Amino acid sequence: MEKNIERTLEQAKNVFGVTGCILADKAGLCLGTTGNVSTDSAGLIAAIASQAAKLEPGLDAPIVCLQNDSRQCLIQRQGPVVGAIFKDTSQ
Repeated sequence: MEKNIERTLEQAKNVFGVTGCILADKAGLCLGTTGNVSTDSAGLIAAIASQAAKLEPGLDAPIVCLQNDSRQCLIQRQGPVVGAIFKDTSQ
């Protein structure tokens, strides 16, 4: 599983505009990061994904988008892993 995580982080890092990526388990344990991301955010990201999934149970996991003037954070859970991708929107 570790090689899958490393490969996923590397692929995300190479997408234009991505400034960071974090993967966590659904309990909030940080599995890995790349770029400008704090490992301290893993628990909060997992909690956001979990709460968003409760809005419409039985459907696919929603994608949560948090945005400010210069940055965007996309959060989604896929099975046991929660991912967040941070993008620079000022470009």
